[in-house]
Amino acid sequence: MAVRTAAARQPNQRLAALIHEAACSNAGLARRVNMVGAEHGLDLRYDKTSVARWLRGQQPRGMAPTLIAEALGRKLGRPVTVEEIGMADGRNGSSSVGLHFAPTVAAAIEEATELWRADVSHREFLLGSSFAVAALIAPSRDWLITPPDAEVARPLTLVGRGPRVGPGDVYAVRAATKAFRELDHQFGSGYVRSIVVHYLDEVVGEMLNGAYPERTGRALFAAAAQLTELAGYMAVDTGRHGLAQRYYIQALRLSQAAGDRAYGGYVLAAGMSHLAGQLGSPREITQLARAAQEGAREQATATARAMFYAAEARGHAVLGDVRSCEAALHQAAAQMEKSEPEKDPEWIAHFTPAYLADEFAHCYRDLDRPRQAKEHAERALAAHAERHVRRRAVDTVIIATAYAQEREVEAACAAGTAAIDMFAQLRSHRGVEYLHDLDRRLDPYQESNAVRGFRERLGRLAVRQTAAAAA
Repeated sequence: MAVRTAAARQPNQRLAALIHEAACSNAGLARRVNMVGAEHGLDLRYDKTSVARWLRGQQPRGMAPTLIAEALGRKLGRPVTVEEIGMADGRNGSSSVGLHFAPTVAAAIEEATELWRADVSHREFLLGSSFAVAALIAPSRDWLITPPDAEVARPLTLVGRGPRVGPGDVYAVRAATKAFRELDHQFGSGYVRSIVVHYLDEVVGEMLNGAYPERTGRALFAAAAQLTELAGYMAVDTGRHGLAQRYYIQALRLSQAAGDRAYGGYVLAAGMSHLAGQLGSPREITQLARAAQEGAREQATATARAMFYAAEARGHAVLGDVRSCEAALHQAAAQMEKSEPEKDPEWIAHFTPAYLADEFAHCYRDLDRPRQAKEHAERALAAHAERHVRRRAVDTVIIATAYAQEREVEAACAAGTAAIDMFAQLRSHRGVEYLHDLDRRLDPYQESNAVRGFRERLGRLAVRQTAAAAA
């Protein structure tokens, strides 16, 4: 990549200090940056000489500073910004917007609306937004220990000429969220995410900055939290994990303003915990799920508690801890037995026995128990609604994976091909990740005609998904 030069270049002491803190050699950092770049579809060829130039004060173009910050952040286990590495020059800045659990309601409104505005504007720091699991742990701690917001009302005298928000406005946000969620289930987030972000920025942001009494305000924050969490999931489904963590943190803070501890637990267990799992941090999966159990203890219904325990089980499964995983699954099943759907809030209504079976299937897949994984995935697949195309496709991949674990190669490829046909209806980066995981498990059988046919179909799907994402 070409570089920028400065009239009076100074050694980059900030970068040098972070490299020292990370106990990383110049060659090691270059290798890590190249790996992070590859995840973003970039073919980088940095080496120890490149790092030496950066230390002398040279700055690379494009996304490179963001990638350097992300590589160092992963090594250090915490978020690192472009400012921290001394490479923020006004054209390639980074930002911590969305990463804070704001101390006040006013600050929470400002933080969330700034995130939505930045996302709509395609700010560069969000396009290359890095992920560090430590950025999720601190907000979960703040949520656990922060006292409830005493008041959220915004009188007209404070707002001036802003809109007056009533119950009808809140109902409209809830209805829009429900519609967006159904579209997401059926077609994947690639078709819907940009619409949701614009709605948050243009409609919900204006409402939060409007005038409302206490009761309406609490309901508005609850509705905003649910749509923000959905936007976080959509960021995951479109491969933007660093952006997802920002949305999840803001959904957690908005739920705090709503006074809804149960929904805050949901954000931790269904959002943050699963995100940690996808980024390879199994211990944090269980930590976040347990934070949900503890913090929402007084408000969560039996159905929500079942989901919290299932999330904890996922972490134990990735760690290979059979005993702890099955204990958590037992707790999840026991809570589901106590479930009273008529008493559940709308946001947990989707967590049916079929979804719990899906969680069991994931756990047994990770524990390398294919027979049990297949049984639960088949049970989930039979019970999911036809319109929940992505969920049905995921369970089909888990069935294919179970066959691969049993060395039933032709059956694995047949189920995998059926899943490809389902995912062809969707724009879902997450779905392609499931298929690539199956593909890796088929490596020992790569000479098989069935595997070759499956990989040819998968290659065509990946090309279509990439082209759609770039459109």
